[in-house]
Amino acid sequence: MSAVMISANDVAKLREKSGAGLMDCKRALSESAGDIDRAVEILRKKGLAGAAQKANRSAKEGAVATYLHHSGKVGVMVELNCETDFVARTAEFQDLAKELALQIAASNPRWIRREDVPASLVEKEKDIYKQQAANSGKPAQAHEKIIEGKLAKFYSEACLLEQSSIRDTSGKTTVGALLTQAVAKMSENLTIRRFARFQVGEDWPA
Repeated sequence: MSAVMISANDVAKLREKSGAGLMDCKRALSESAGDIDRAVEILRKKGLAGAAQKANRSAKEGAVATYLHHSGKVGVMVELNCETDFVARTAEFQDLAKELALQIAASNPRWIRREDVPASLVEKEKDIYKQQAANSGKPAQAHEKIIEGKLAKFYSEACLLEQSSIRDTSGKTTVGALLTQAVAKMSENLTIRRFARFQVGEDWPA
């Protein structure tokens, strides 16, 4: 039996629909032979789709966490929101906020999610990848896959929720997946509202 080809677009659709993490969505799509509706059922049975049900709930409480590198040259502030002040004061929530600040310091994202990336920049990146695909010597039918893969890599480096967690040496767990897991544990909607990263001698991003 041949392996089912799972596209980045299908993974993105499933993540949007379920609220589950990247690797969980990939595994569910493989199990469902690429059927998105069946993949949602698989995630629900595994208890990984609960975040989607909470995503529209108001999250106006929370905390601001900070991180200052021991060198004094890198500092971060991040606002993590939840639904109630009770959860905001728990050690688990505070630890998550601090973890996010450390992630931002180490991995230097530019945006929180891929939807935050300016459309003009996405198009510019796509144009570059199209040219690279054309120069790759690979058949034309493979170019779209090449472009999709390069764009996914761009998002995984530039967008906080798509970055691999610095705590997971395997690189399989994204920050978005950690947030989804925290939503399931705390039974509240959690959102990263904003962050700022400062580094000595570095210009403020445009």
